[in-house]
Amino acid sequence: MSFPTEIPDADPGVFRFRSEAEQAGPAIFLAPGGVTGGGYGLFESAAEPGRMGAVPHFHTGFTEAFWVISGRLAVMSGREWQVLGSGDFAHVPVNGVHAFRAVGDEQARFLILFVPGSPASRYPREHYFRGLAERFARGASPEEIDEFALECDQVNLRDWESGPIPS
Repeated sequence: MSFPTEIPDADPGVFRFRSEAEQAGPAIFLAPGGVTGGGYGLFESAAEPGRMGAVPHFHTGFTEAFWVISGRLAVMSGREWQVLGSGDFAHVPVNGVHAFRAVGDEQARFLILFVPGSPASRYPREHYFRGLAERFARGASPEEIDEFALECDQVNLRDWESGPIPS
């Protein structure tokens, strides 16, 4: 096997510091699609125990993955829930119905990876999180939130039945 003798042209890498990242609600946009050339989006988020982090939903234009930093995060895929702890990972494929919520006594902190970072919808994923934070702050109805989510390639399934959420 021989090694290439010429190095291809490439743009320089990008450095981002967490302290400079935009935040919308609990989501911190560590590496949004606009920074990664659309290849992926990486956000940090948090969820409080006893409150739903995300209702059951699916996306048609991107995959989603979760990596738990701390606390315990229950993640539903299909109809079954699994509890993830620090260092655990879950991947949800395109069209995979999923939801999540913190369980236990402490806040769950986790990373969310979206691939690609610029989904098929006309809006980047951070647009959804900004809009969701704004709608929650003003007390928007579930119907308004679901309509907005649909514009952002998120189909909410509020009547989805699943197994029991583990504690």
